Amino acid sequence: MKSQKNKRKLLIVFMLVLLFTTGCTKTLKGEDKKVVTNPETGQSLTENILCQPENEETIKAYEENGVDLSEYPKCSEFKITSGGYEGLWDSIFIKPLAFVILWFTKYVKSAALALIITSLIIRLIAYPITKKTALQSELLNKAKPELDRLEKKYANKTDQESIMRKSQEMTMIYKKYNINPISGCLYGFIQLPLFIAFLEAINRVPALFEETFLGLQLGTTPSVGLLNQGNWLYIILIILVGITTYFSFRLNKTTAQADNDPMKNMTTIMTIMIIVMAFFMPAALCIYWITTNLFTVVQNLIVKRSKEVC
Repeated sequence: MKSQKNKRKLLIVFMLVLLFTTGCTKTLKGEDKKVVTNPETGQSLTENILCQPENEETIKAYEENGVDLSEYPKCSEFKITSGGYEGLWDSIFIKPLAFVILWFTKYVKSAALALIITSLIIRLIAYPITKKTALQSELLNKAKPELDRLEKKYANKTDQESIMRKSQEMTMIYKKYNINPISGCLYGFIQLPLFIAFLEAINRVPALFEETFLGLQLGTTPSVGLLNQGNWLYIILIILVGITTYFSFRLNKTTAQADNDPMKNMTTIMTIMIIVMAFFMPAALCIYWITTNLFTVVQNLIVKRSKEVC
C-alpha cells in the first residue's frame, strides 16, 4: 500500500509541475484594451500565434493592432524550432503537436482532418495505457461481490485495528483480481495535459482556427457561432460532444457503483459539465474531444469482449 501511495504522490507532483509550467494563449487586445475579434466570425484572435494567418480579414486585424506578421513563418513552413525556445511546455507539447498537425495538413489538405488523424495516432500510441484503464473497470466489476462483502463486514467500524484489517483484506482482493488502482487512473493524468496542449495548438495555429470544416468555423466557439453567425450546426456539434462523452464515461463505469453509491450520478454530472464547457471551446477542440471519445468507446467495447477479462 505504501508503494502505491508513493506512486500517487509522484503522479500528483508530476501533474502539478506540468500545470505550473504550462504556457498560456494570449488574447490579442487593441489600444483600447478590448479583445480583438475577427469581423467575419466573431472569434477572439490570439496574440502569440505560431505561424502566419492567411485569411485577409484576419491579417488586417493583426496588422491594425501592431502585430508584425513577417516575424512568423508560414504555417506550411512551420518547424518545431520556429520562434526559438519559448519554455518547457511549448517545446515538449505545443510546438511538436502543432508541427504534426500542420505536417498532415500538407497531405490531406485539411487542418481539421489532420487534427483528427493526429488525435487518433496519439490515442493509438497511448493504447497500452488506456487499455489498462479499461481493464481495471472490468476487473473491479469481477471483484464487486467480494468488495461489497468487505464493506458490510466493516460497516460502522471506525477503530484503528478494523481500518487496518479492512485495508489489508482489500489489498488481498486487489491482488487476487490483479487490480492496480494507479493504472486505473493513469490515463486521466495524461489526458489533462493533452487536452490543454490541443487547446493551445488550436488557438495558436491560424491554419486551424481559420479553417471551415463541414460548415463549422474551427476557431469559433459554439456560443459565438450560434449568437453571432446563427449557425445551428454548432448545436449538432454540442449534441455529439454530449453523446460521445456520456458513453465513454458509461463504459468506464464499474458495477461497483450501486444504487446507493453517491457516485452513481457522476457520469451524468460530468457529461453535463462538459456539454456546458463545449459551448465555450473552439469547434476544433470539440472535434478533438468527439474523436477521442469515439476511440474510447470502441476500445472499451473491445476490452469488454476480450478474453483477458475472463
